[in-house]
Amino acid sequence: MADIADKLAYFQAITGLEDPDLCTEILTAHGWDLEQAVAAFTATTTSDDPTTTSTAPGGSSGDRVDTDTRQQPGVITTAAPPGPNLVWKLITLPISIISGSLGLVSGAVGLGMWAAGGVLSYSLSMIGLNSGRNGDVSTPLVSVSAAAAEAARFVADFERDYGRAGPSFVAEGFMDALQRSRHEFKLLFVYLHSPDHPDTPAFCGGTLCSEVLAAFVNENFVAWGGSIRASEGFKMSNSLKASKFPFCAVVMAATNQRIALLQQVEGPKSPEEMLTVLQKVLEESAPVLVSARLDAEERRTNMRLREEQDAAYQAALEADQARERQRKEEQERLEREAAEAERRRKEEEEARERAAREAAEKDAALARLREEKALSLGSEPEKGPDVTQVLVRFPNGERKGRRFHCTTTIQSLYDYVDSLGCLEMEKYTLISNFPRVVYGQEKLSQSLEEAGLHPQASLFVELSS
Repeated sequence: MADIADKLAYFQAITGLEDPDLCTEILTAHGWDLEQAVAAFTATTTSDDPTTTSTAPGGSSGDRVDTDTRQQPGVITTAAPPGPNLVWKLITLPISIISGSLGLVSGAVGLGMWAAGGVLSYSLSMIGLNSGRNGDVSTPLVSVSAAAAEAARFVADFERDYGRAGPSFVAEGFMDALQRSRHEFKLLFVYLHSPDHPDTPAFCGGTLCSEVLAAFVNENFVAWGGSIRASEGFKMSNSLKASKFPFCAVVMAATNQRIALLQQVEGPKSPEEMLTVLQKVLEESAPVLVSARLDAEERRTNMRLREEQDAAYQAALEADQARERQRKEEQERLEREAAEAERRRKEEEEARERAAREAAEKDAALARLREEKALSLGSEPEKGPDVTQVLVRFPNGERKGRRFHCTTTIQSLYDYVDSLGCLEMEKYTLISNFPRVVYGQEKLSQSLEEAGLHPQASLFVELSS
């Protein structure tokens, strides 16, 4: 059921028929083959269309007027007033074609003056694709890849049936081809292919594949073709109101998602007739194309100048920024070096102050120690039988002597040497040479008499390594 509902919705979207019973009847008659049903509906619509066009002498499409005065739902028809022959219709494209392209068409420069002739605006509702019954915008039916695939399939089928002598149709969707023509400042040659029409083989093989006509189209136009059996070709045939085949048209991009219809050719034509029509429309549009090209070149020139000015300004700005950055970096480097030098100076000064303070503290401590040891010795005794005369010799040759009670300990001799302040080193040993005796830690508690130094002794100060 889901497949049948999808086919019914797709057939309604393509054909614009809103009666589901009628659509179901048509699809049932073709065995629910969607392609056959659409092809049959297209053929019926083409053969039954009562609208005819008349051409004034000279064959210019600018002189055409619609002879059918009946108002059709969703279509606003106006007669083209006399005047410029270049544009005689502005056609609003189906949203599925617009949405299926790579991007919406933005108006070509100068297209406002291209619409100086009569205007016939076709609303999107003419083929039932712009909204549903509640006015909601419908989902695009032709994706980018689908439109391109349809165009590529048309080109392949055309070359298979008629060879490569015809126009170089682009293998891309209609909107992309329209964009290409706008960018190349050319008109878009549109060919709608009806495979079942009896005049199609002769027109394709004899007219489109004419060497002169094909060369002229390839040189002056962007050529796009589509089969009315395919989705996009069918929609374009409805948008352009193709009433007779073979059908050709010359269009250009306009504003507000519209195309400007410059010329349409319906029915079989000889190569000479086609060439005459195309030459005339090309001559009429040449001033606008040249103006658009010159405007584009001027814009490119101005843009290039702006880019060059911007580039020069940017280069100068970057150079200034580089110099400023270099100046700041140099300033920061100097500031860092100055800060580092100041830090080192302060550290050295602090180190010197600390060393001086420590030295002063050490000297003060030694002075206090010497004073304490000198006080601990007491007063020097007078000579007597219990008094020992001690002579101390220092490494620098200096001699110092003092009298001690014979009961005084060896430690008192060390205290005496320390109180003199003659040694920078704290570690030393008192010794006697003849015989050599070392008065070390183990003898500090002995008295001078017990150590054999009474009544007199001569000691040397031996520095410890």
